[in-house]
Amino acid sequence: MTDTHVYDKAKYHYETISQAGLPDAHASNHIVPVFRWLIENDLMSEFFTSEGREPLERYRAGEVSIHELFEWWDTCLISDMISDQGNEFAMAYFDYDRGQYLKDYQRTLVGNLPSEFHVVYSNSNYAKLKRAIDCRYRQWSAKKGKPWWRFW
Repeated sequence: MTDTHVYDKAKYHYETISQAGLPDAHASNHIVPVFRWLIENDLMSEFFTSEGREPLERYRAGEVSIHELFEWWDTCLISDMISDQGNEFAMAYFDYDRGQYLKDYQRTLVGNLPSEFHVVYSNSNYAKLKRAIDCRYRQWSAKKGKPWWRFW
C-alpha cells in the first residue's frame, strides 16, 4: 500500500465514551480484537514487528495487555502496521461502512447493551469474536481476487 489508511483511532470515540460515562479504554474495545487477531495471525507488517519489537515481546510474554500494546501505537490502527495480505482483508472486512466487522461485533457481543462501546473487552469476548473473524477470513481467502461486495 502506498497511502496510509487509518482504520480507526480511539480518539475518534472519546466524546461518545465520555457522554456515556464509560472509561477511556472503552474507546478502543471495539478495535483491539481486530488488532489482537491480526497479531495472532501474523498479519502485521515488518515495520510493526521491528518498530514495536519490545512492546510486542512484552505483550506475548503476558507482561502488558492488548490495550497497553495498542496505547504504544497511540491507540491507532493504520495500514502501515499491517501486512499487505492483512490490509487486503482489513479493507474488505474491517471497513466500518461496507464491511461485516461491526455487524459481527454487534451480533456476537453487543446484545442488549446500549452500544458497541458498552462491551467490556475480555478474553472470553475475544474468543467469541475470534470465531467470527476466523470464519470471515476463511470466506475471504476462498474468494480472494473477487470484488469486495461479493464477499458476503
